[in-house]
Amino acid sequence: MLLVSLLSYIDRNALAILAPTILQETHLSGEQYGIIIACFSYAYMLGNPLWGHLLDRMGVRRGMTFAVSIWTVASAAHAWATGFWSFAAARAVLGAGEGATFPGGLRTVAQTLPPSKRGKGLAVAYSGGSLGAMIAPLIVMPLALWFGWHGVFLATGFFGLCWLLLWRKVGANVDTGIQFSRERLPWGSPALWAYILLYGVGALPLAFILYDSSLYLHTRFGWSQATLGKVLWIPPSAWEAGYFAWGAILDRTGPRYRGLILAATLVGLPLFFTHSMTSGAAVLAVMWLEMFSCAGLVVLSVSYVTNAFPSSQAGLLAGLGAGSWGAVVALMMPLFGRMFDHSQYEPAFRIAAVFPVAGYLLWRGLSPLARQR
Repeated sequence: MLLVSLLSYIDRNALAILAPTILQETHLSGEQYGIIIACFSYAYMLGNPLWGHLLDRMGVRRGMTFAVSIWTVASAAHAWATGFWSFAAARAVLGAGEGATFPGGLRTVAQTLPPSKRGKGLAVAYSGGSLGAMIAPLIVMPLALWFGWHGVFLATGFFGLCWLLLWRKVGANVDTGIQFSRERLPWGSPALWAYILLYGVGALPLAFILYDSSLYLHTRFGWSQATLGKVLWIPPSAWEAGYFAWGAILDRTGPRYRGLILAATLVGLPLFFTHSMTSGAAVLAVMWLEMFSCAGLVVLSVSYVTNAFPSSQAGLLAGLGAGSWGAVVALMMPLFGRMFDHSQYEPAFRIAAVFPVAGYLLWRGLSPLARQR
């Protein structure tokens, strides 16, 4: 599960890393780029709960085989994209397939680990995403320099094929002895909606930084594509560290969600002042803090909901969280792209910085656990 989430983020980040080059060659605007990202996010939003539902009923082994096969083909198809519509179509299919990533990870954690180890287990399963975002520039840029940006997407398709071959071996017994649930979630539960809003709204800056940091650093500081390849691993390294740090804290302290979620929210507040920073190093530091903060919100929100509902529904619960995040990203990325087209960087960063605070307040208002002393 760590490897498949790593693969998914290399696939999705390849376009973001190469955005300055691809936008120049294909004459796409920042707004069109934002819409292409939104196509991925809308499909990802729908794919997450759908795959979560399927994984809870058909098992992780078969479900992940289908999902990764779909997104491997879509990832390789980017190599033949020539403009807005072809990129949008390839991106949408990629998002639909990658919707299985985190439902598969949480489902595997829930059915293979006791509750006392699920915080760290969740960190391992989910951390492949942050690790993939961190190492993607180190993989994508050399490939792009050697084979061009088209060759990068052919390589990501090859990586997907390798994972499928590995999965035939290691996933053979993952569903052995598991009874799959036919229960329905209580959709009227305030705890369920508190989780959905905390994850979906609170973690928005992850996407904002992943997808737009290359454009911002290139435009404001004049950093070349080669320079970006050397530094874009830094913000996602906080995402990786954050998963393990917050998972370890959670396993040590127990479910003290009110204080932990507030702490995670406060860590990311410096993002509000990003455009006031005068150096690229300071901007990278602020982005690092924000991604560390959002990693905490993801881990804590998922732990919160798996304590509130049966583990047999873990796939659907993970899908609802990641799907709500995809919905918010799909709504906001075209707006951020339009703001970047008009050099409105300061309000863009401030809007992104408000979302974790809004997610915390919504969770605090809805969650029955947050109101308990």
